[in-house]
Amino acid sequence: MIEIGKTLISQDILEKKFVCDLSACKGACCIEGDAGAPVTEEEKAILDDIYEDVKPFMRPIGIKAVEEQGKYIKDPWDAETVTPLVNEKECAYVTFDDKGTALCSIEQAHKAGKIDFKKPISCHLYPVRITSYTAYDAVNYDQWDICSPACACGSELNVKVYKFLKESLTRKYGEEWYAQLEKVDELAENIKNKT
Repeated sequence: MIEIGKTLISQDILEKKFVCDLSACKGACCIEGDAGAPVTEEEKAILDDIYEDVKPFMRPIGIKAVEEQGKYIKDPWDAETVTPLVNEKECAYVTFDDKGTALCSIEQAHKAGKIDFKKPISCHLYPVRITSYTAYDAVNYDQWDICSPACACGSELNVKVYKFLKESLTRKYGEEWYAQLEKVDELAENIKNKT
């Protein structure tokens, strides 16, 4: 583990390779799983504020799920706040392009200039998952078989997880934190090259 400020970071984030390959996985991380995307306390208020601007980008079935369940819900398994699901499958905020690839309606509204918020940080950070404790955040790489194409693509392009996630990790922890992570990786690479 690597310690930077109040974060403990898994070595996998510096060692594993990853680049999303939507043409191969079709956005499976927005569809698979047994719960919606984690939502922070701050994001609950944001979802309340932006919902009407996001709604035109959503599918009718997603709107129905939100209107029946809420813009965010408590996951019954671990009491974490998450996005609601459609028929216990995909996230209610999922929409699909003409090739059947899952897209985020929140992100589509952002790209269209309707809102300033890109999407929940948990989605932006994936495949990194953060568990917050009183004294620190555990920053871990979540390896899942649906992301095999992303691992292959990352290996082919030689892009480490943390480099692929530069924008989202900087959004979460700031530029100084990210610069420190780069320095740790550079040092590790120098040591590895000398042995």
